[in-house]
Amino acid sequence: MYLDAAKKQEIFGTYGKSNTDTGSPESQIALFSYRISHLTEHLKLHKKDYTTERSLTKLVGKRRALLDYLKRNDIERYRAIVKQLGLRK
Repeated sequence: MYLDAAKKQEIFGTYGKSNTDTGSPESQIALFSYRISHLTEHLKLHKKDYTTERSLTKLVGKRRALLDYLKRNDIERYRAIVKQLGLRK
């Protein structure tokens, strides 16, 4: 499995406040970004997997909504997470 409990704790520890910080926008955005990159690689191999394509589109929308929320409420945290994850060119 590509995403086990240890990998989640690593992501939450790196981008959240602690290993158990699953609710902060930063940790959720980081988790969505990891899943998006995994699904993107899957779709490069399986071009006609439309169910995965739909899931990827939904995940991108969820991440975008969280980024918009963070941008509205705390612009410094938004800039920090975008820089850490390298989401903007």
